[in-house]
Amino acid sequence: MKRIGYSSALLTLALMCLAWGSPAPAQDKPAAPAKLQASSIQILMVQSDEVKLPIEFQLALYENVIDQVQKTNKFQHVYRDGDTTAASASDLVTLHSNVYGFKHGSEEARQVTTVAGATMIKVHVKVTDKAGKELISQDVTGKVRFIGGNLRATLDFGKKVAQLLVTNSQ
Repeated sequence: MKRIGYSSALLTLALMCLAWGSPAPAQDKPAAPAKLQASSIQILMVQSDEVKLPIEFQLALYENVIDQVQKTNKFQHVYRDGDTTAASASDLVTLHSNVYGFKHGSEEARQVTTVAGATMIKVHVKVTDKAGKELISQDVTGKVRFIGGNLRATLDFGKKVAQLLVTNSQ
């Protein structure tokens, strides 16, 4: 077995400390995402390509998003899916939603215990401009864990989407 000399061991340890403690090379910080500068938004019907979502949840998701976005007063016009007058808006953005996860909870289990019966809806939300350029892309989860009906998860989702739009607009 070879023995490493005391001085060479110290030198190796010193080099390791210097390499570990040295700052990383300067890198450009990613640019902050651009803020939405739109006075109009069109909210498209919630899609459910990957998950079999009950129709009452799909409709409640859509209606709650429209209701919560209108309550923010960030947009002069909130258009529904299929509204042909949206095409005339000059600075229109479009909200797309696609459900990729759904857990149908139990209202009865939530009443008995606080750890069981949660309802959860996972949705990928995307906002695009008129040209189709993606401005926001984020996953949003709507939940009801304690008190309330299963459809209350759709209200939670609507509130979170409205907050996402508020924090990303000027």
